[in-house]
Amino acid sequence: MDLDSMDCTSTIDVTHDDEEIHQDRHSYASFSKHHSNNNTNANAASGLLPTTTSVHELLECPVCTNSMYPPIHQCQNGHTLCSTCKNRVHNRCPTCRQELGDIRCLALEKVAESLELPCKYMSLGCPEIFPYYGKPKHETVCDFRPYSCPYAGSECSVMGDIPFLVAHLRDDHKVDMHSGCTFNHRYVKSNPREVENATWMLTVFYCFGEYFCLHFEAFQLGMAPVYMAFLRFMGDETEARNYNYSLEVGGYGRKLIWEGTPRSVRDSHRKVRDSHDGLIIQRNMALFFSGGDRKELKLRVTGRIWKEQQHSGEAGGGGACIPNLS
Repeated sequence: MDLDSMDCTSTIDVTHDDEEIHQDRHSYASFSKHHSNNNTNANAASGLLPTTTSVHELLECPVCTNSMYPPIHQCQNGHTLCSTCKNRVHNRCPTCRQELGDIRCLALEKVAESLELPCKYMSLGCPEIFPYYGKPKHETVCDFRPYSCPYAGSECSVMGDIPFLVAHLRDDHKVDMHSGCTFNHRYVKSNPREVENATWMLTVFYCFGEYFCLHFEAFQLGMAPVYMAFLRFMGDETEARNYNYSLEVGGYGRKLIWEGTPRSVRDSHRKVRDSHDGLIIQRNMALFFSGGDRKELKLRVTGRIWKEQQHSGEAGGGGACIPNLS
């Protein structure tokens, strides 16, 4: 499907007359990780016990440079490697080229049990220290781990913290960047019958000192073609729960309204879309709202982001301040 045929007209909440037209674009960015292989062998003749750092380096696989976990394999000459790489090297030691066989390095596995190491995201702020074998589990959910690029138009592998990703979205993907907590967008498509995995340009809003991503997509929900709009928060899920948003679409005396909590960008846009957590509009209804001969999509979506009251006693009883979109 030719995504360049889809236009999106964006209107900021100051007035409904000034419209900014842009083409849907898809930029690709690459991200490469640089690994250093600093394997250090303990000097048995010196009689000195190896430091934690040198033991950790001994636990680094010489092939993939990742930390090794049981089963750790070794050749007859004592060279070690991880179980994943053992299959990749066709049972040949990558150091001495001897046949590996099925020898386990039980001594190194036992040494690993005694280690306590910092989280690999220590440089990003994580202060935690874990037993060697418990570290991977924490690192999969660490609050300091990098975020993935939230751009939905390509398989972008860029990762980083929120300020880095905001700059990446602006400079590499050329997304729309706006300030303000209300919005008024018009999504246009010349052939609305083509809905398979159509994606409009991502819009990023700066609101309450945080960043939010507005998505608009078309896809098949079972046998029914639908359009869907939803919001994601550029931060963790616990922070996302502090906010609410609403989306509204309508025309000719009819309207649909969605209210919910933005999902964190920790959840991929596909995961959010497949959970149907947003404003879903069936194609026939979308064309009705578009007016005219219903041969072209001209859908206006308005919305607002607001912050939950911090205490239930505030604002005369608390709860969410329901936005007035009329």
